Amino acid sequence: MSLGSAKDAVGLAETVFRDHSGALHRYLLRRVGHAEDADDLAQEAFVRLLRVRDADLVRAPLAYLLGIASHVLSEFRQRQQNERVVFDSGIADVLYERADGPDRQGMAEQTELRERLDKALKRLPPTHQLVLLLVKRDGMSYAEAARASGLSVHTVEKYMVEARGRLRLALREVEP
Repeated sequence: MSLGSAKDAVGLAETVFRDHSGALHRYLLRRVGHAEDADDLAQEAFVRLLRVRDADLVRAPLAYLLGIASHVLSEFRQRQQNERVVFDSGIADVLYERADGPDRQGMAEQTELRERLDKALKRLPPTHQLVLLLVKRDGMSYAEAARASGLSVHTVEKYMVEARGRLRLALREVEP
């Protein structure tokens, strides 16, 4: 990248930031639901905008920026899906509603149940996983989980109902 094109990219980024940073933040916030994640993703989108080789070719700056943001968002979601979900084995008892408690199960059955639960949790959308773990694993109330996740209490309640239903279905699908 030549010095002239680097200056052009910086000028483009400054203009786009001034004119469209609010729109970008709203776009990302609607898709991730957390202001901190939206801030991080917006920052990454602007860093990538600074790497533009020929800023003169960018005819629709907002569309170009949102295109970059969609790629950044896609990578973010992929990373979230690849992260291993950590949970307490006590959730298995509550969610799977087994009649025989873990104290009567053999170690092999407990391990199998944990593996099935892990697979089932991974099938949930990231926001459902988050809400379920905040409430069930961390023992938060719906109001506390709403504050921690940046969601409304109503949305937390809705996600809990949906997560439980999806988890039950997923557990049936991953049964041995």
